[in-house]
Amino acid sequence: MLIIGIAGGTGSGKTTVARSVIDRLGSDKVTFISQDNYYKDHSYLSMAERGAINYDHPLAFDNDLLIEHLNCLKTGQAAFAPVYDFTIHARSTEKTVRLAPNNIVILEGLHVLSDEKLREQLNIKVFVDTDPDVRILRRVLRDIEERGRTIRSIHTQYLTTVKPMHEAFIEPSKKYADLIIPEGGQNQVGIELLSVLTEKYLSGDHQWN
Repeated sequence: MLIIGIAGGTGSGKTTVARSVIDRLGSDKVTFISQDNYYKDHSYLSMAERGAINYDHPLAFDNDLLIEHLNCLKTGQAAFAPVYDFTIHARSTEKTVRLAPNNIVILEGLHVLSDEKLREQLNIKVFVDTDPDVRILRRVLRDIEERGRTIRSIHTQYLTTVKPMHEAFIEPSKKYADLIIPEGGQNQVGIELLSVLTEKYLSGDHQWN
């Protein structure tokens, strides 16, 4: 099994890159995992307390559970990822996402390369590098349309956690990447290169364990 990790800042185009590769290879051949599903559950806290948590820090994620699920897939077993509801900062108590074992697993998320134990699970490490102005504009649209947030709350969060955590953890994790793709989904050459590498694995012409 080949595990591809795709990291990058908020709004960088990580998901677009992942989906582009999946579209090329065929969704039946790839299992997609979003690190966003693995935010730690804070349903035991009040809404005010949940809202005060730094969700942009690496420790906001339950990477132990994520690694456990990757190990399940490696042994041919399905895993069930939690579903995280960003509007209430808690995991769903009713829904999960079934992760089927497959030849290719693509894992994308902010801190996929920040955690050493998680990096050790990856065969190919990718960093999507996009201009900060583009990233913040994409985040504003997403948070308003999908997460029901106000401009003021997005502005406050960006200055207090998003930007500092990007500079402290996400940007430095770029040094661990095997492949850096500038401008995310707009970089067709980078997507093509990643797709070709993956296809080589599927064809048996590879050197990864």
